[in-house]
Amino acid sequence: MNQSAVGSLVPRQAPGSYGLPFVSAIRDRLDFYYFQGEAKYFESRVEKHGSTVLRINVPPGPFMARDPRVVAVLDAKSFPVLFDVDKVEKKNLFTGTYMPSTSLTGGFRVCSYLDPSEPTHAKVKQLLFSLLASRKDAVIPAFRSHFSSLLATVESQLVLAGKSNFNTLNDFTSFEFIADAYFGVLPSASDLGTTGPTKAAKWLIFQLHPLVTFGLPLILEEPLLHTVLLPPIFVSGDYKALYKYFYAAATKALDMAESLGLNRDEACHNLLFATVFNSYGGLKVMLPGILGRIAEAGEKFHQRLAAEVRTAVAEAGGKVTIEALEKMELTKSAVWEALRLEPPVKFQYGRAKADMNIESHDAVFAVKKGEMLFGYQPCATKDPRVFGSTAREFVGDRFVGEGSKLLQYVYWSNGRETESPSVDNKQCPGKNLVVLVGRLLVAEMFLRYDTFTADVGVDLLGPKVEFTGVTKATSGPGAV
Repeated sequence: MNQSAVGSLVPRQAPGSYGLPFVSAIRDRLDFYYFQGEAKYFESRVEKHGSTVLRINVPPGPFMARDPRVVAVLDAKSFPVLFDVDKVEKKNLFTGTYMPSTSLTGGFRVCSYLDPSEPTHAKVKQLLFSLLASRKDAVIPAFRSHFSSLLATVESQLVLAGKSNFNTLNDFTSFEFIADAYFGVLPSASDLGTTGPTKAAKWLIFQLHPLVTFGLPLILEEPLLHTVLLPPIFVSGDYKALYKYFYAAATKALDMAESLGLNRDEACHNLLFATVFNSYGGLKVMLPGILGRIAEAGEKFHQRLAAEVRTAVAEAGGKVTIEALEKMELTKSAVWEALRLEPPVKFQYGRAKADMNIESHDAVFAVKKGEMLFGYQPCATKDPRVFGSTAREFVGDRFVGEGSKLLQYVYWSNGRETESPSVDNKQCPGKNLVVLVGRLLVAEMFLRYDTFTADVGVDLLGPKVEFTGVTKATSGPGAV
């Protein structure tokens, strides 16, 4: 149905049902985690009701969430309403229908939980923009140094054991890299030593456990992880150790914060959250996602990437520069395609500020003020009405040339890929940095190797990648 035809339709109520209070929410939670899995949970309900906008319950439900009821927007056309802060409020909705205790963030509501209408939001987001701008020249050398060491370890492990777990190595390397890139101080050289990633992972789990499954038996996992929030006291020591590192390492950034009118303590908690939860947490999911998709794409695609990467670097005098990376059209496309299929953050939320109408491809739906809107991003970014018959497949060159028109439907950053973050919206302030880091991973791989093989599976938060072989580069700067 064309745009004008949809716009002329009479708004109707979204189909679906919340079922019986309490009981249905728990039943749906069990479907989500154990009986169907998250993707099937949404897809089966879309199929049942014949609509991509519908009323459903979302986890975690009782007793952590007072109200699990949402209007779900599960196609590429309806989903962007979640980005429109004129239409939806974002206050305390970062993790959805529940909110972790502020005891996990020093007693402050950090930027991710603030609506853009709140004065502190603009100050903190401007701080993050200023930090990124001040450290832009540190990113490429820091990445190459840390990930060159990671790949050297991969090669050693392949010789010794015939396999190498990328996720395990990435957990430590990404923590070191992102802190080095942002602040120029290695966590491993501080009092944290090598414990930083473990402390960070524990702190992340205490916030995200309502939305994940560890693969434990239902009878254990449900009461322990999905019924009540874990007490922050059990991770307070880990958080204090992380905070101590940030307060010492981020001196210049904290000086900037005070010049913006932010309290130094509040600014430090925000920097910790932005670095560990947003940046490090994102890299834990994103980099294995990119690597896994490219591994599965096969040797012929690897050859195309290697040729592009090596040509661009050679033209830059053998150096990996921003200008060289910008010339890597296939590399950029492959990263965007991986982010389309494996977004680091799958769930988005917003509360309707007023009565409104939401359009899907085929219908118009009425939403009342105060209703919670929810989006499961993989449904929207795998929409066959936009991406065609290959919507669920990795097509590495999808966004090359004319395909770049489809970038407006890539939503991983809590906004369109064609739009930019600002202090007035909720789009990821590090959007461009994230894509840059993804390209750097691809460039580093194909400067070093002609091709590689890996087993790709599922980890707690996303893809799991285990190298099974690498073929050293036979041409270009990384040739042996």
